Amino acid sequence: MEILIYKKNNKEPFTEWLKSIKDKETAARIRNRVARIALGNLGDYKTIEKNLYEMRLFFGSGYRIYFGKKGARLVVLLIGGDKSTQKNDIQKAQEYWYDFKGESDE
Repeated sequence: MEILIYKKNNKEPFTEWLKSIKDKETAARIRNRVARIALGNLGDYKTIEKNLYEMRLFFGSGYRIYFGKKGARLVVLLIGGDKSTQKNDIQKAQEYWYDFKGESDE
């Protein structure tokens, strides 16, 4: 699978989130998880809405990766978070996904 990282105004919310994780081992585990996506292994995830998903990581504080899928081969990493920020992260993921697709949620 091809992986893109959502970018707007020279900012990458997913990359910024990953860099904000202080524990180097946790950050490495998340990077390894992303590498497995490229191999086609999406692991444990659930649908938020059509083509927008939440991947659950079972370590740390309940980390989540929010991503969109376009077709069978393209995954767009939108934002990451944990269980404590889940509601806000889902709203941001939806906003970023609509923007990526060139749609408005209004």
